[in-house]
Amino acid sequence: MHDHEDSDRLASFADVLAGELPGAWSSTHHRAGHREALAEVDERIWDLDLVTDSLATHPLRQAAVLSRPDGAQLVVIDRYDGRGGFLIAAIAPRDLPDEAYRGVPEPNGIAVTDDPFHAAGQVAGDLLARYEAALAQVQDNALDAIVPSQPDRVVLTWQPDGSLAAAPVGDTAAKVLAANGFVKQEQTGIYRLSGDDTTEQARAVRATGQQLRAHGIATALQHPSGRITPTAAAPTAPPAPAAPRASAARSR
Repeated sequence: MHDHEDSDRLASFADVLAGELPGAWSSTHHRAGHREALAEVDERIWDLDLVTDSLATHPLRQAAVLSRPDGAQLVVIDRYDGRGGFLIAAIAPRDLPDEAYRGVPEPNGIAVTDDPFHAAGQVAGDLLARYEAALAQVQDNALDAIVPSQPDRVVLTWQPDGSLAAAPVGDTAAKVLAANGFVKQEQTGIYRLSGDDTTEQARAVRATGQQLRAHGIATALQHPSGRITPTAAAPTAPPAPAAPRASAARSR
C-alpha cells in the first residue's frame, strides 16, 4: 500500500499523465492546505459511482486537476482500496445551470494503476469518451435554454437562478457584454450576468443596451414566459431563484 501522505507521488503521476493524454493538458496539484480549491474540486466531481464511494469514506485531502485549453477537466485522487494506483474522474463545467444536467448520465470515474503511461491509455480509451459525450449533451442543453442572438440584436434570457444569459454574435457584442460584467463560459460561449445583486444587474443591463445601440445593435429581454421585450430596460424583480443545489456535482 502506498503512502497517501506522499503528495509528490500524486503530483508526479499527474504531470506525466497530462503529457501522455491526447491534446494539450496541464496539471495543477492542490495539497492538503489548499482548502478552498479542494472544496471546489470536490463539489464538481462528476461521478455517482466509484469516486463518490471513495470520497464518502476518505474525504479529499489532495488532488491533481488536469485541464485542457477548451475548459475540459479531470481530477486525479488517491485510491484507498489497497490495490495502489489512483482514481480519475471528470469534473463538471463550473458555470452551467443545473437544468443542463438533467437526463445526462454522469461520466463517472475509473481506477488506474500507478503507471501513468498505462493509465493514459485507460483514460483516453474509456473515461474521455464518456466525458466528451456528457459534455456535448450538457452544452447542448445549456444552449437550448438560451434564445439565439442575431448580428443586429442581442437577446438576454432570464435563467431560473435570476441571472441573465446571452449568446452574442460577433466580437462587438461580445466585448460590450464582457465590459459590463457578463462572464463568458469557455465551453459554450454563453455570457452570463449574475442576479445576486439586482441593482447592479439592472445597471449593467442599462449600460449594455446603451452601448450596443451605439453600435447599431438592439437588445431584447427574453422572459421565462417566452415573451420578448424589444429593448432592454432595467430589470424589475427577477424570477424566483432555483432551489439550492443539493450537494456536489456528483449528486446530479
